Amino acid sequence: MIISVTLNPSIDKYYEVDELLPHQVMRAKVVSNTAGGKGMNVSRVAALAGEAVTAMGFLGGHCGNYFESLVDVSNLNCAFTKVRGETRSCINIHDLATNLSTEVLEPGEPVTAEDLARFLTDFEKYLPLADVVTISGSLPKGVKPVFYSQLINLAKKQGKKTILDSSGLALAAGIGAQPTMIKPNLHEIRQLFLEDISTTEDLVQIGQKLNAKGVEYVVISLGEDGALMVCPEGVFSGKPPKLKIVNAVGCGDSMVAGFACSFQRNYTVEDSLRFAVAISAANALTARTGSFQEEDLKNLLQEVRIQRL
Repeated sequence: MIISVTLNPSIDKYYEVDELLPHQVMRAKVVSNTAGGKGMNVSRVAALAGEAVTAMGFLGGHCGNYFESLVDVSNLNCAFTKVRGETRSCINIHDLATNLSTEVLEPGEPVTAEDLARFLTDFEKYLPLADVVTISGSLPKGVKPVFYSQLINLAKKQGKKTILDSSGLALAAGIGAQPTMIKPNLHEIRQLFLEDISTTEDLVQIGQKLNAKGVEYVVISLGEDGALMVCPEGVFSGKPPKLKIVNAVGCGDSMVAGFACSFQRNYTVEDSLRFAVAISAANALTARTGSFQEEDLKNLLQEVRIQRL
């Protein structure tokens, strides 16, 4: 089983408009609501790929109830800790004229020390049943960056593989706990090291520094260029074919889901990267955030190029 942690979930609202026109009234051509947040996207994609997933985090209020009603994947179990504050919403407006998206992300309600204690009790209850733990996204107000480190340490003590996908202080603190894998994007790597990182050689050096700090797999997502993986087995590049993107939101989360499934299935390094890049690309071909069509995934698995650098 895979445990996915989403401490700051959201109802993701997707609007499709002919053209994004600031300060004017626009009418959406397509509207969809999804149970979202980075970790929830991971949950759904991993479950759609056939793995049993338990989604954990905080939910509250009427929006929290609506969130749970939107979960429609049979092998995805919701085990969220209930809090008083309302679950947030996040908006993605897709501009058909430019094929670009604009996002508005609510910060989320604060959680209390009591909420955190109850979550830890719930987390430790499910942890023995899992093989892989993914920890994704931002922290709600009231949660210190070291909390992700605490979760990683709890999972490692029970021999679980851990994947951390966050940014800023939460990522920096989490690295100190030596998760099995991290998946920053280029912006997050630059933010973490405060350096002008631009070349593949720069990224490889950064990856090797993180390997030396105890992170076994450093996967840097590169958007339409796929991902670079630095690990004890070597340095690998995974590139998808050129695609006509429908909705790029959730591609990074889908990549995390791909690696979680690969760890669960004991894939080789090359096959793990191929599967993760393919499922990330498949997400870009569907309007629903954190989703994919099985036929797209099947085709992309044949087209992703893996290269040892």
